[in-house]
Amino acid sequence: MSAPMPERLDGRIRREYIGLMTSEAGGGMATRGLELVADQAVADQAVADQAGELAAALAAGARAQHADGDLQASRRDFDRAYRLAEQASDVPAMALAALGLAGLWVGERRAVTGAAQLEARLQHVLALLDSHGSLALRLRARLAGEADYFRGEHAAILAVLDEARAAADPVLLAEALSIAHHCLLGPGHVTLRRELAVELIKASFATQRRSDLLMGLLWQTVDSYSDGDPHAGRLLSELRDHLRERNHLAVGFVVSAIDVMLAIRAGRLTEAESLAAICASAGAAAGDVDHEWWSGAQLVTIRWYQGRLVELLPTLRDRANSPGLSAVDNSSAAALAVAAALDGDRHTAASSLAALSGDDLAHLPASSSWLVTMNGIVEAASLLRDAALAQRAYELLRPYAGLPMVGGLGVTCFGSAHQALGVAALTSGQLDRAVDHLRAAVQHNLALAHWPAVLASRQRLAQAYALRRYPGDADAGRRELELAMSEATALGLKAPDAPQAGPSSPSSPSSPSSPSSPSSPSSPSSPSSPSGTFAQCRRAGRKWSVAWSQRSVLIEDSIGMAHLAVLIANPRQEIQAADLVTGLVALGRAIGDGAAAHPVLDHEAIVEYRNRVQLLEAEIDQLDAGDDSARAALARAERDWLVAELIRAAGFGGRTRSFPDQGERARVAAGKAIRRALVRIADADPVIGEHLRQTVHTGVRCSYWPA
Repeated sequence: MSAPMPERLDGRIRREYIGLMTSEAGGGMATRGLELVADQAVADQAVADQAGELAAALAAGARAQHADGDLQASRRDFDRAYRLAEQASDVPAMALAALGLAGLWVGERRAVTGAAQLEARLQHVLALLDSHGSLALRLRARLAGEADYFRGEHAAILAVLDEARAAADPVLLAEALSIAHHCLLGPGHVTLRRELAVELIKASFATQRRSDLLMGLLWQTVDSYSDGDPHAGRLLSELRDHLRERNHLAVGFVVSAIDVMLAIRAGRLTEAESLAAICASAGAAAGDVDHEWWSGAQLVTIRWYQGRLVELLPTLRDRANSPGLSAVDNSSAAALAVAAALDGDRHTAASSLAALSGDDLAHLPASSSWLVTMNGIVEAASLLRDAALAQRAYELLRPYAGLPMVGGLGVTCFGSAHQALGVAALTSGQLDRAVDHLRAAVQHNLALAHWPAVLASRQRLAQAYALRRYPGDADAGRRELELAMSEATALGLKAPDAPQAGPSSPSSPSSPSSPSSPSSPSSPSSPSSPSGTFAQCRRAGRKWSVAWSQRSVLIEDSIGMAHLAVLIANPRQEIQAADLVTGLVALGRAIGDGAAAHPVLDHEAIVEYRNRVQLLEAEIDQLDAGDDSARAALARAERDWLVAELIRAAGFGGRTRSFPDQGERARVAAGKAIRRALVRIADADPVIGEHLRQTVHTGVRCSYWPA
């Protein structure tokens, strides 16, 4: 009986099979020969099938990565290709698969095990290749880039890039350019990055790979926003045009992140939050490892400008040490420091800052998030009154004063670097320098059309003017606040809470860590609470709204709360206890009546207040009719304050109330009333209560002295 002919044989083997079947040899020899031919045929076919499967896997991975931008699919296909190539001992195919596994970006493998596996594969294949070939140089470029990126350096990849330029392989050049660009994302290399992006676009015409062109356009767009280029939007539009022709998931993800950043700049914070969710979904679809972290950074920015950063404290605690973060991204730790300081957790804030600073803040890796990280460090240093750290941050930030604080690849933006420099100068006691930087910040933020940052800069500038107190500073500060109020109303953003709101007042630059002396009205101690911002106390119907450091609480009306409102409205000013008691005590309970007196409000002031109330009433009616609720609320707040002042100034039958000169009785009465109010505030909110307990001083003279 003859052996059956295998079903899957190529033409040559089929001819040999038929020849043996028809030979005269016949018998067992023929049968054995047929079996050998059949076995060889199956083996040859298996090799051919494996080679075809390997080629298909490599092609699928390349298509997913370079044409579609589907990073998840490309990783799956290239991993399969590497295993097949390894089984077939196909070294060039192993090299191509390993390069594909490295990905489109640098540092895609965040976990230690994943990064180590990739490095081991790249090094293993490199050892098997001719060291002078293009594949070997491509592997060396990737290994150099991954190592440089992890260390926050760039020397090794730039050296390989020089070799790539001398070679005649456009794919090698394109890959080396993109990798080098990714290792140069610190603020000091914007010009070089833009040159590399243009070179990559030129190389893409030789490679004919769509991803090379898109990456060149993307890098150029990101660099333009990082540089504060007023024409960055034109480059973004060109990139969008290419994506409309055919989407590329990975590049489209970055574009969606830039959309969030632009919405934040425009002050459309609610829309930005919705866009951040869309951005996260786009990143997940692309298989990008950063899709959760970018949306988290965007939410931090949104809550920052909404005054709600403390809400994210639990999330920031969880994510600060996540293995999914980039090795050179320290922005989460900086955000944690700020949020913790705002929440009164001084220990966490100080620990986070110490971890970021290390031996010297200058050792912090220069990455795409460096400016944003430094901004957080400056804000946290301000809240903790760390003048030395603020001064060091100032020195490091100063060369980049003209740049916007853009995080990641256009992921988010905190406005002009002049803003952080101004806050650092305030904290370290350099008031002239602070005013100069904050003036520049206002203008730069206007040029960036970053409206939340404009409001923040105006508010900080007004604070700097109030602290410096040069002739004309009071009027200049008032103008900034009025402009901020107007801009906030027009944009539907949160207006500045009070004329004195802003960063902490400067610590002494000569001895920032010296212990405070016992508190007294003339030499108040610095509060141990972490925030140096000014508290606010305003009427809220029949209650008082007390706010500090992004916290607020409602307290029932009382004589002590009225006293506190006066002190808080006049920070760092000593007010006679007699003035407080006589001006604010309930009708019929004035102390004494025989001493010299002067009116709480003179006649001219009362007339002006009453006229202003009438004007505000008419304005409120017009605004309500025009459905302008934001401006109407502001007008009502001013009207209510004026009415309250008029009531407090009035005696029996509308007579103007006066201040009796009974100092000791006034000291006791005011002190008791204020202390009772402080207890109520501490019961409702211990953080605000602790701040006021250490900054409100009573005696013959009373005062509110924030740090």
